[in-house]
Amino acid sequence: MGFHIAQDADADRVLDEHPFALVAGMMLDQQFPMESAFAGPAKVLDRFGSLEPEAIAAADPARFKELASTPPAIHRFPGSMAERMQQLAAHIVEEYDGDTTALWTGAADGRDLLKRIQAMPGFGKQKSQILVALLAKQLGVRPEGWEAAAAGYAEEGYQSVADVVDEASLQKVRETKKQKKAAARA
Repeated sequence: MGFHIAQDADADRVLDEHPFALVAGMMLDQQFPMESAFAGPAKVLDRFGSLEPEAIAAADPARFKELASTPPAIHRFPGSMAERMQQLAAHIVEEYDGDTTALWTGAADGRDLLKRIQAMPGFGKQKSQILVALLAKQLGVRPEGWEAAAAGYAEEGYQSVADVVDEASLQKVRETKKQKKAAARA
């Protein structure tokens, strides 16, 4: 299928080829444009040379923070996000022996998958539900009960990054978010 979240062929290819990139991009997707957040892992790969959780977790924190902060930075808060990415990598190493895909392939059902994702650094309930929907809609990872685990993000429509498959769908997701914010203010 191929991801189109970063809206950059090279960055999207990194998401396709490196499972940790997808999880790290989702972690970076906060207070920062979606496509820039999901392009962050490609910047890490280019500058650090690896997206293997073991290598990232073991990296010198000062050096990793520096490479994350080099313009263009991986996030608007590059230092704290570099630290969180190392924590996320360490979690994948400790819980899944460095195999990011084991996060979803080893889940007993949707509830277990949601629980596993919520246990990761940087993942609250909403972000975890969105990742469940993203895995289901774009990778076909659909353990029993995934729809309930993905809550409002499992439906058809343009709710989140899980629905971004091209530039047009990205714009529709943005419009949906804008409408929700306007409704919340009203």
